[in-house]
Amino acid sequence: MSEQPELRTDRLVLRPFDMEDAPAVTRLAGDPEIASTTLHIPHPYEQEMAESWIRSHRVWWEAGEMTNFAITLAEGGELVGTVGLVLNTRHRNAELGYWVGRPYWGAGYATEAARAVVGFGFGTLELHRVHAHHFTRNPASGRVLLKVGMRYEGRLREHVLKGDSFEDVDTYGVLRSEFTAPRG
Repeated sequence: MSEQPELRTDRLVLRPFDMEDAPAVTRLAGDPEIASTTLHIPHPYEQEMAESWIRSHRVWWEAGEMTNFAITLAEGGELVGTVGLVLNTRHRNAELGYWVGRPYWGAGYATEAARAVVGFGFGTLELHRVHAHHFTRNPASGRVLLKVGMRYEGRLREHVLKGDSFEDVDTYGVLRSEFTAPRG
């Protein structure tokens, strides 16, 4: 696969992570609220975890398995979170995932970044479908998915284990034929 591209929106630059991002990833992902609402982020979250995660991105991209973008502000380049796709090339679909650091909640960055990456998935990667899920107790994430153009598809009861508790997840999806490409 070629180099992972950089994507731009009105307010954001979505770019590959580099090791210089590790301290910001550690600080943002280390927030207990981020760990609480994501399946794969533990708490506490150490810098070595961030570095290992960042090192894995190129391997996943080159294998055609996943793409992760650093969500950064177009003005100033500040890291605010991540957005990416777990790719299933056989079925031409992908699972969208993202998190935005708590200081940046409520500004629309998750929606803006997710729309750009879903558009990238349908355009550049020629996907047929993109889907996502979130813990039912995190309805803000569901609102992001609806704004991206996904449809609510249902609830999977006690579907995943987070810590010591089974979590319900709500699932969403969008087909290429239903998606309106982002502007910018």
